Amino acid sequence: MPTTEKPENAPEHCPGPSTEQAGKASACEGCPNKNICATTPKGPDPDLQIIKEKLSSVKHKILILSGKGGVGKSTFTAQLGFAFSSDENIQIGVVDIDVCGPSIPKIMGLEGEQIHQSLSGWSPVYVQDNLGVMSIGFMLPNPDDAVIWRGPKKNGIIKQFLKDVDWGELDFMLIDTPPGTSDEHLSIAQFLKESGIDGAIVITTPQEISLQDVRKEIDFCKKVKIPILGVVENMSGFVCPNCKGESKIFAPTTGGTKKMAEDMKIKYLGSIPLDPRIGKSCDMGISFLDEYPDSPACKAYLNIIEEIKQHFTKKN
Repeated sequence: MPTTEKPENAPEHCPGPSTEQAGKASACEGCPNKNICATTPKGPDPDLQIIKEKLSSVKHKILILSGKGGVGKSTFTAQLGFAFSSDENIQIGVVDIDVCGPSIPKIMGLEGEQIHQSLSGWSPVYVQDNLGVMSIGFMLPNPDDAVIWRGPKKNGIIKQFLKDVDWGELDFMLIDTPPGTSDEHLSIAQFLKESGIDGAIVITTPQEISLQDVRKEIDFCKKVKIPILGVVENMSGFVCPNCKGESKIFAPTTGGTKKMAEDMKIKYLGSIPLDPRIGKSCDMGISFLDEYPDSPACKAYLNIIEEIKQHFTKKN
């Protein structure tokens, strides 16, 4: 994101990411940030004020993050949206900025839907009256079509989702992100800089190979000053639906998510056990929480969601 400060890992003669020589100077050769610096617009972005005005009626904006792919970010985002929208007085918007892997339309039962234009901008696709969704998945002629875009084009569509969509008044905007700490993450942090991000929920699984990437995501949040609401351990074990016995499928080798949260001084929101019916619900585009309210996984979801609600209740 544009800044006058040099990154901690910058080369000795770094010209600075907001200068005209950013990504082009001889000192930039070999720098991992070269391409991002070269393609990032320089100077104040006039659209930031437009986005701020457009989202002034959105009370809370939450990012769902993870440095690791396949840990259940989109599933958690969808279930959080379903849970919040069960209260008819709460208005929810879900923004899918996973440009190359948009799975939210499928998970939320909206596959095949299209975006419609109105006088006030693009209209979200609605699951129900108080739950709207925006995703590039609605723009693809075929859900199997690959999105082969470079950074600037990705950044452009994310900006459109924020400034050109008629979101109306929302209590919560949930932003589902791709894995990593790259273009999409830098863009959303930049575009929401003026209007503010209330916090991020970080999703992981128990094994060290996942925690390793998640620590990088937490470090990213700290560097760009995104508050972390807490971390969720997904797929923490398999609970047999008959005997209720639990088996550790992804056994932690370094203490798991709770230990990581303690070490990094962030809130541990809880763990969600594996349940094959979660995957089935996602494939069918229905709410797992509504279909299996008595399951251990549903109870775990609701406990975590209650923690998130309490955070904003106290804040208000």
